[in-house]
Formats: sequence, structure tokens, C-alpha cells
Amino acid sequence: MGVTALIEGMTFKQLYDEADERWGEIWDDELSRMQIMIICKRKERKLLELHGDFIDHGQPVIGIFHRPRDEAYLIEEQGLNPKDGSYQFLDIANTDLGLWMQSMVANDGWKRTTIEIVPSPISLGIPNQRTFEKHSIVCFHHPELAPISRYYLPFPIKSVSGKAFVSLPRRQAAELARQQAEILGVGQLKKKKPEIVEVPKVTKAVQEEIEEPETEISMEDSFIAEMIPDPIEEDNEMIPLPTQEGEEDEIRSTPLPSEEDIAAEMPVIEEEPKSPLEIEFRELITIMLEEGIEPNNMMEDERFADISERAVATGLETWPIFLQMVAI
Repeated sequence: MGVTALIEGMTFKQLYDEADERWGEIWDDELSRMQIMIICKRKERKLLELHGDFIDHGQPVIGIFHRPRDEAYLIEEQGLNPKDGSYQFLDIANTDLGLWMQSMVANDGWKRTTIEIVPSPISLGIPNQRTFEKHSIVCFHHPELAPISRYYLPFPIKSVSGKAFVSLPRRQAAELARQQAEILGVGQLKKKKPEIVEVPKVTKAVQEEIEEPETEISMEDSFIAEMIPDPIEEDNEMIPLPTQEGEEDEIRSTPLPSEEDIAAEMPVIEEEPKSPLEIEFRELITIMLEEGIEPNNMMEDERFADISERAVATGLETWPIFLQMVAI
């Protein structure tokens, strides 16, 4: 599963430029990526922000939300109340798209469409507005929200700025994704050319020094020996190891330690104290439960939203705690 990090005031272009420096081996620029749009219910935005914590994806997934302001009426004209939705642009590796959307589509009934990204009208006079070619991208939207066919931006998607929710994969998952891509040939832009290394000539004297003795087992024989175990004979008798004189008597005379002695020698493991923010989060959930607030409605509470943003900024994973406390 991934780990979500919050980076303030970033664009996709900035994160692309800094990817190698930020994430090193986790980031594979040989894999092709795509940008999609996700439209969720506004009250469920917190779930979308931390969605990557529960997905075994192979590459970093970058999500940036855009809030329509001057363009909001253009969404309303298409039959969707702009205040009902949250609008996220997601930059994701092609090999991870299926894993990322699987549960949302299969279990929650999300719909897949295409949406046209269109420059905002010049007449709106939006600051820093830049023209770009309109184009279509894949869009997933919540089944209870009316679909729209066009979304208006004052600048290209790569320049959308805001809080970037970056889901970083576990290193094992990243390595697995690379191996799958190499085997299946999925999502690869290009292959690196093999490096040509000049091998120095080996003189006869050096060759004699590095030659292995004839008594050593060859690599092929070693491989076969590892793959085929030795035959196991039944009813083999245990042969005791030789001991020094008097050693056997000493072993027999030494009493075995009691359970109390073993327990006394065991180190005491103290539970790591919870952070102040985790304690505050647990107290808030307890208070809201006592107030009779349903778990599904807690995320709409301003207190929940405030502490969730602070938790994401510090790396505290609140979602597992929430699920444990509300038992859903």
C-alpha cells in the first residue's frame, strides 16, 4: 500500500522536474504516464485524498484538485451543480490505472467517460490565463453526480497549482511494476541501449591465476544440486556429537530454567506513545460519536476537515484509526 504526502503550492510540471531528486529509485521515467480527471462528491473528497494508502500501486501518483470559480456557471449549464463536486486531476502511470480505479468502479459503481478540457473564455478576464489546445482525457465520476462533457481551465493541466497529494508506493511494489512492465511490454516509452564495455585481453599468466581448480563444482552442477534435494532415507538413527570428557555430566546436572526465570529475563517492551495530533484526533472521534454524529457524516464536520489536513501534512495516517474507532 502507498503512503500519501502533501506538498503545498505545486504543479504537475514542477513535480515532474523534481521527480528524480525527490523520489530517486521510486520514480521510473521510462514508464509512460497519463492524466485523467476524477469528479467525486464534495463530502467524500477526504477519502479521495488518501485513496492511495490502500492501493498497491507501483509508481508515485500525483493528485491536484482544481476549484472552478469564474468558470462555475459553465459547469452548471451542463446540468451539474458545481458545489456538489470536487474536481481532481490525477497524473498516474498507465500500469497503475487499473489498480487505482478497480474498487471505485467495481464496488461503488463509478462511471467512466471522456471529457474535453477547454480553455476558459477570454471574456472572463482570469489573471495569468494562457491559451492551449483543447483536448479530451479519461474521466471517472461518482454515479450520483450528473456527467459533464466539458471542463474549462484558464491554463493547461500541467500548470494547475494547488495542494499536491502524492501517493508514494512501497519500494517492493515499485520494483514489481517495473518487472511486469518489462515482461508484458506495457507502458514503456523506450528501452535503454545496452552499454558496450571493452574487455581487456587476458594474458596466459593471468588466466592461469584466475582459473578455477578442477575440483570445484561447476555452476550448472551447483544449480542442479540446489534444485534436486538429496534422497531422504527412512529410519536413520541420530548420531550424537562427540563431547569432551565430563561435559555430558555437566549438561545433565545443570537444571533447566523455570518459567519465572525466563519471564524475569525477558525485556519489557513499552508501547510507543501516541503523538499529540493522534491523541487529538482520537478525542475528536470520541466526542463526535458521543454527539450522535453518524460516521458517514463526520467528514462533513469542519473539525474533522481541519484535523485531517494537519494530519496529512505531518504524515499521520488517520484513516485506519477512523475505521477502527467507528467500526465500519
